[in-house]
Amino acid sequence: MVIAGLILAGVAALVHVFIFYLESIAWTSDLARRIFGTGTVEQASAQKELAFNQGFYNLFLAITAGVGIVLYTWGETVAGSTLVFVGSGSMTAASLVLLVSSPDKASAAAKQGVAPALAVIALAVGLSF
Repeated sequence: MVIAGLILAGVAALVHVFIFYLESIAWTSDLARRIFGTGTVEQASAQKELAFNQGFYNLFLAITAGVGIVLYTWGETVAGSTLVFVGSGSMTAASLVLLVSSPDKASAAAKQGVAPALAVIALAVGLSF
């Protein structure tokens, strides 16, 4: 179960790196505007500064989980699992905030929150035995 948790955390980290890319680098692109429903380039430009900052939050969560995965595989199980729990748990919490604050974005919340939630559960179960 630990390996499943680490793989799920890795998938969640990759998703959050992609979200970082969309929010901080490609915010006004056709792809980002289509995914986030920001409308025209002008409308997206008005939100660009906020999206840029938010993208870095997603990147830092991905880095936290990624470093945790690496440390765990190097035998630093306590530090590694702690970072995976922090990164994945924060991703899960952020998806719940999105779901509660904007129920119409349930699909987006699921896309960003299911993998890290399953990672937390699998890692917790794996470490319990």
